[in-house]
Amino acid sequence: MTTHEWVRLTEHQKNIIIKHQSSVPVKLGEIAKDFGLQVKLATLPANISGQIKEDINVVTIKINRHDVKARQRYTLAHEIAHFLLHKHLLREGISDDVLYRSTQSNEIEAEANRLASDIIMPEKVIDELYKKHYKGKKDAQLYESIAAELEVSTTALKIRLGLK
Repeated sequence: MTTHEWVRLTEHQKNIIIKHQSSVPVKLGEIAKDFGLQVKLATLPANISGQIKEDINVVTIKINRHDVKARQRYTLAHEIAHFLLHKHLLREGISDDVLYRSTQSNEIEAEANRLASDIIMPEKVIDELYKKHYKGKKDAQLYESIAAELEVSTTALKIRLGLK
């Protein structure tokens, strides 16, 4: 299922992302680096998972170091999505809370979430992992195994698959 947000990307942007989706988990740090983004782990307020801001032509993403790894990874994908879709908003900065909400509109956050899912959980990779883990596993175990390999939460995976 290709999202509207993925279709909006340029071929160059898609190629950068696809290049790093060939291994599991997706190499989000490499994607950020290829887009020229600086990524820093930071101590952010407990309710803030990530921030992205442009300052003098340098875009910096801060990820809350106190969040679990799966959340940090999804937050990074979400902030990369903001960079690709909402560059015009970065001068003022965007801070996303634990529910990936900001002072921006719900639609802007939903767009970033959809593209983040495309980036961190590519459909082709999910299909391959499903085939690999399918034998002998019940639904909950199957989704937990796939999510563990992708280094995302089971909830994020189920949302991506339309199960939640």
